[in-house]
Amino acid sequence: MDIADLVESLRHDLIRAAEAGGTEAQAAAERLLLALDPAVRLTLMDALSQAAAEISAAAPNVTVSVRLQGREPVFAVEGTPAHPAAEEAAFNEIGGEGGEQVARITLRIPEALKARAETLAARRGQSLNTWLVAAARSAASDHAAAFIYGRHGRAGRHIKGWAK
Repeated sequence: MDIADLVESLRHDLIRAAEAGGTEAQAAAERLLLALDPAVRLTLMDALSQAAAEISAAAPNVTVSVRLQGREPVFAVEGTPAHPAAEEAAFNEIGGEGGEQVARITLRIPEALKARAETLAARRGQSLNTWLVAAARSAASDHAAAFIYGRHGRAGRHIKGWAK
């Protein structure tokens, strides 16, 4: 981001304001501007850093920072932004119907379980969201429900079938 134009605009505005005071005020303004240039740049850098921190706090999975490249600030974005269209595409990828509504939930799980789920998702080349939807879909399937709750829809303790 080129802040030289912003600093120059501030300089121009201060000189224009100093014209009302005559030539001595203009000369004092010029000297003052030379001394203030680093402070103005530092203040702009601080404002940009605060904005980057607010964006990072508001955007999950994304970290925005400001770095200096020479004398100019540059934004650095790390992570993958959660984009609703990408989430819906991932949802459709694992078997969601095109017209099926997507619901958002907050899931609280132990940190160790989250780390394990992230590892498993990464191994499959999926996002954590896609992997969790697939796991929930699998657990909610008729086969899994019949296994867990038995034929009559209630938790059963009886095992049926043949064993060797």
